[in-house]
Amino acid sequence: MDLLAACSLPNSDISAKNLQHFFGCGEESNPGGVVGVELYGDIALLRSLAVHKDVRGKGCGKRLVQQAEQYAERSGAKRLYLLTTTAESFFEALGYVRVRRDCVPEAIQSTTEFSSLCSTTAAVMFKVL
Repeated sequence: MDLLAACSLPNSDISAKNLQHFFGCGEESNPGGVVGVELYGDIALLRSLAVHKDVRGKGCGKRLVQQAEQYAERSGAKRLYLLTTTAESFFEALGYVRVRRDCVPEAIQSTTEFSSLCSTTAAVMFKVL
């Protein structure tokens, strides 16, 4: 949670019960990066990709996204959505494409991250898994 806050990412809705869908790199007590996945049947929301500034540029973020994608796909997701205000080019390089907010499935639109935590100016992106 400290890393999410340090990276100015929303985390008020994250609790111990949904940490099972979070992955990290580095030490468990002091991870260099984290990412989470919320599962909604055949779609999922990638959220809270945060990489400590001292670890950026070393592949941690890319590996975390790959791990989250694999987890979502193994869990039955066919598409993975995300919102970002700062990393659109990073995600484009990983195969994500921008989509209009009104084209996002209702399950994703109903999430706390989509409906209230993230700014309406955040880019919404998705990838077919």
